[in-house]
Amino acid sequence: MKIRVTFLSSLVILLMMSFTFAPSILSPKYYEGKWEVLIKDTPQGNATIPMRFETVDEVTTGYFTEEGVAEEKKMSSVKITEDALYAAFNISGYDVTLNLKKVDEETAKGDLMGMFDAIGTKMK
Repeated sequence: MKIRVTFLSSLVILLMMSFTFAPSILSPKYYEGKWEVLIKDTPQGNATIPMRFETVDEVTTGYFTEEGVAEEKKMSSVKITEDALYAAFNISGYDVTLNLKKVDEETAKGDLMGMFDAIGTKMK
């Protein structure tokens, strides 16, 4: 009987610890809304790209606005994993990828094409 109680107690403790130390899964809600994404040190200097993300039926869609164009364009793909957002789109004739990871409630950092630092700021 004592072995059974010890086993069950150990099992409960392990289960509680697994929830405590489990990585937090990033919700698509974090990325929803409008963002200003600063791309640093491109050959043409720093660039800011306005972006917007929305999630409908658990599918996240992204939109962006090119400089000098008033109409939003839809991104080719947007994927949210447990720790980052990955997006692909065509801007100024170039197919590019962007990844952003949450820093705090209003900021995300990552890169464009693995070459240029990107800092996203959520717009209010």
